[in-house]
Amino acid sequence: MRLTRSDLYSLEEYAECRADFRARVMAHKQDRQVPVGPHATLYFEDRLTMQYQVQEMLRAERIFEARGIQEELDTYNPLIPDGRNWKATFMIEYTDVDARHAALVRLRGIEDRVWVQAGGDRVYAVADEDLVRDDATRTSAVHFLRFELTARVAEAVKAGAALTVGIDHPQYSHQVEPAARVRDSLAADLSE
Repeated sequence: MRLTRSDLYSLEEYAECRADFRARVMAHKQDRQVPVGPHATLYFEDRLTMQYQVQEMLRAERIFEARGIQEELDTYNPLIPDGRNWKATFMIEYTDVDARHAALVRLRGIEDRVWVQAGGDRVYAVADEDLVRDDATRTSAVHFLRFELTARVAEAVKAGAALTVGIDHPQYSHQVEPAARVRDSLAADLSE
């Protein structure tokens, strides 16, 4: 379900509740992160994480006019899953700048090799529908992914089947089975 202006706090209201709201969102996000190997993490988004993002943008930019608020909603609403998919921010994470630069060259195309699997079906992510995030020589450190789930995957996850998340890039191949609490949080994104 998309966010509307009525779902948001005014700047004044947000200033009053920000600490509590932020603590709630950070706790919620703990069940929506999946590290895949030592240098890649998927941060699965949902309505609450996007509300937080919009609220923080409105606060940082001091946006209070209807047009500006709507622009933020239009930017972040596409990152909310629609009941048939998962949406995630995919981060390639290296603390050393030189190592990160070399990895981004070596890992070109990695965003197209990220997958989820449950119930026997593997689903590869659709990457960067918003804009191109790589060039002829390297990839970006941040990508936005959509996993358009098959009915079999969705049903398996909702039934509590094991979920596996992986990357099968020639230069970076890892897979992980997220904790049950993560799987259950992602299952909540799926419509009945």
